[in-house]
Amino acid sequence: MMRFDLAMQVRPLEVQGHQQLLVQIELLCIGIDKHYSFLSMLGYKVFIVAVLAIFPLVPRSLSYRAYRLSFVGTACSSLYSLYALYGRPRAWNLQALQVYFQSIIATKDFIYLIYCLTFVTSHLFLKFALIPVLCRTLEHIAKFLRRNFNHSTLYRKYLEDPCVWVESNTTTINILSSHAEIGLGFLLIVSLFSWQRNIIQTFMYWQLLKLMYHAPVSAGYHQSVWVKIGRTVNPLVQRYAPFLNTPVSAIQRWWFR
Repeated sequence: MMRFDLAMQVRPLEVQGHQQLLVQIELLCIGIDKHYSFLSMLGYKVFIVAVLAIFPLVPRSLSYRAYRLSFVGTACSSLYSLYALYGRPRAWNLQALQVYFQSIIATKDFIYLIYCLTFVTSHLFLKFALIPVLCRTLEHIAKFLRRNFNHSTLYRKYLEDPCVWVESNTTTINILSSHAEIGLGFLLIVSLFSWQRNIIQTFMYWQLLKLMYHAPVSAGYHQSVWVKIGRTVNPLVQRYAPFLNTPVSAIQRWWFR
């Protein structure tokens, strides 16, 4: 009888534990849905504004405003995503901030936050820089539509094929984004020889490219692009400019450090 009573007492506790676990999972799912909904709604706006900035027939003043708004919107969505996933630092001292930044520095949201801040604070007007922003917003929009409008007639008729293509070609989209990001680094180097030069911005952007090369979320795409660049450039340097071997080796040591 005592064993039976103990079993009867344990079962309600197990049921209560399972119920609490289900409630926590449900709250987590609701939070994730709200998170994706906010990012996707902001992604719609960023996508429209970015297309407006790239479109050639738009007046330059309007295009420039749309260009800056695209980076501001993407930076806000990345900052919100970091806050939703990682919260705030536990304290505002140096040690706590160091631990916090070590946990977020290799994430895609942090990388895009720094990327957008680099260009929104610059006086350069490089429409080419919007390609990674468009690629990122396309992924968010496609995921949101497939998650929430999968049974909609309008979605099935007009949007299902583009969304399926985006989700099945994320590798191609990420490689395109990586090409654009690396190309921007060389464009900034070229801009150093113009009146629009900004040495600090160029140096900070190449630090960001170095982070993209080593961060797990982007390392595969960036490393594949750099391998292709190395296969093209290295033979030309060895054949026509062997005196560049020493500075190239110094740059490589800094890059892989």
